[in-house]
Amino acid sequence: MLTDLIDHVLGVDPDRDRITVAVVAARTQGAIASNDFPTTPRGYRAALHWADEHTERGRRVWAIEGAGGYGAGLAATLAAQNERVIEFDHPTARPSKDGAKTDALDAIRATRETLGRTSWAAPRSRGAREGLRTLITARDSAKIARVSAINVLKALIVTCPVKLREELRRLSLGQLVTRCQRLRLDTATDPELAATKLSLRSTATRIHHLTVECRDLEKAMEPLVDALCPRLLTEPGVGVLVAAQLLVSWSHPGRCRSEAAFARLAGVAPLPATSGQTQTRHRLSRGGDRQLNRVIHTAVLTRVKTDAQTREYLARRIAQGKTKREAMRCLKQYYSRHLFRLLESASVPS
Repeated sequence: MLTDLIDHVLGVDPDRDRITVAVVAARTQGAIASNDFPTTPRGYRAALHWADEHTERGRRVWAIEGAGGYGAGLAATLAAQNERVIEFDHPTARPSKDGAKTDALDAIRATRETLGRTSWAAPRSRGAREGLRTLITARDSAKIARVSAINVLKALIVTCPVKLREELRRLSLGQLVTRCQRLRLDTATDPELAATKLSLRSTATRIHHLTVECRDLEKAMEPLVDALCPRLLTEPGVGVLVAAQLLVSWSHPGRCRSEAAFARLAGVAPLPATSGQTQTRHRLSRGGDRQLNRVIHTAVLTRVKTDAQTREYLARRIAQGKTKREAMRCLKQYYSRHLFRLLESASVPS
């Protein structure tokens, strides 16, 4: 129990410009004090000094709501001071029945709910892992914009003048982008044709720049992945994008206490689905980190196509009486355990 390890919990409700910290006694769950501090290095130091006045180092824990968002600065400062930090996510307790709600009350609620839990989440590590997360975020944003621009380009071709449409409609995407980038505007005397050519060239140029941006961001991920887990890119079905997301979700050794915890985080842990006359069966969890779930699904599909051992495993499970869907679920769970062991054993600290 957490109460056997500490005397106080400091709950933190962070906002953009300030953090609210509340101290609660671990055994009685009584609120002792609360205070606000600015979200600046000086404010974080003031919060630590204030906490020293009310609690004892080594006998306290910080419960930060949103340690990966507004609370990231405080979490990094506390980690540098070797403070014990818990990421308080997905609160289940509702606000007060009478509707009272303040930042201080939210901080107190975070501490009391943390004390009532049997398992706690550690904040994800920063350093190279955080660098990978920013690259993934930027690349995903560029990819979404690229797909949107491609849709615009294709829509423009559908409605453009007939002669130009017939010239462009049968080209592949790469050829289409190159051709539209080379459209000459000075040859068009018709205002509709001139405007359409300008729109096509502008959209094609945007697609080209976004394609280059996505490629550059992917290349920037490779040295970070090699530094964090050199063996990961040697796995069949694991490319740089899959490896980057695996490292971001897994974060650091010890964050997931077991293979089962990692499978649950990835949304591939089997859940009982038996009711009434329904025979004993299991289904996959729909919770957890959906981005991690997505890359495991991608890696498994690639391995089924390219790796002989994976195909043999799938065929063996089907021969044992499972449907292909059930066999794929077993494969995802098995593969998540393999990835967890690889990450825990082969990774180097960031």
